[in-house]
Amino acid sequence: MPRATASAAHTRTVAPLHDRPPYLGFGLGLRAQHYSEILDGDPAVDWFEAISENYMVPGGQPLRILDRIRARYPIVLHGVSLSIASTTPFNTEYLADLKALADRVQPTFVSDHLCWTGVHGVNLHDLLPMPYTREALDHIVARVQHVQDYLKRPLALENVSTYVQFAHSEMPEWEFISELTKRTGCWLVFDVNNVFVSAFNHDYNAHAFIEGIPADRVVQFHLAGHEDNMTHIIDTHDALVPEPVWDLYRAAVRRFGPVSTIIERDDNIPPLAELVAELGVARSIAEEMLPELKSKSSL
Repeated sequence: MPRATASAAHTRTVAPLHDRPPYLGFGLGLRAQHYSEILDGDPAVDWFEAISENYMVPGGQPLRILDRIRARYPIVLHGVSLSIASTTPFNTEYLADLKALADRVQPTFVSDHLCWTGVHGVNLHDLLPMPYTREALDHIVARVQHVQDYLKRPLALENVSTYVQFAHSEMPEWEFISELTKRTGCWLVFDVNNVFVSAFNHDYNAHAFIEGIPADRVVQFHLAGHEDNMTHIIDTHDALVPEPVWDLYRAAVRRFGPVSTIIERDDNIPPLAELVAELGVARSIAEEMLPELKSKSSL
């Protein structure tokens, strides 16, 4: 990652207080392949997560469909191109479009990834890691505060899966994330699969990650499948959630309590009914770990 700006370096700030988003239950990533089944049916899904960039336009059919789904379900907006860790100045048009969408949809919260996706006007369309240094932390704290001030709402940031590490990192990822949320007041999207993938690739204990994150900042779980190449794992979102990720999800639920949960599928997208059935596994595990959820869902 390029060097952080001098003006952002070594600043200490006090995080603003924000009301915690409500618990939403069990949802799915909203995909165009399922629009008709959602609008024409009544799937057992509590809420949907919409990819922000798919709807950051002034009109058109996708936005009209999102409006119709929003009328029936809570929506969370989840972006992939904010590039919060980049040293390139923010794309002001992107931020304006995101704010307009958030103001229109009124999502439960707005999220993106703790990563960078490009520099010098080039979007690499990948979620790239940064070194976990104090300099990088100061830089990202300033950028998160800028975005939160602009959107007039807190962000939620997601841990990404990684395949390389920086030799000059000064702290583990979970310590970096903890300090970031403490200093900005941002929320966390805890991607269980990403923790599993990165822990395998970098040979650390995934449970140390779970224990190192402040429980009161986690507002969403992501669950997904991956590609196990024996020597390394690729985060693909194209398969069923594997059993080791379900096991880690059990540990996350035990540690963080009731947290809004979705299953993400971005390739090999199955019929909606299959994803709803898989979502039922997540629901069963959460109710197994937290019996009070079962009584809530039966009301």
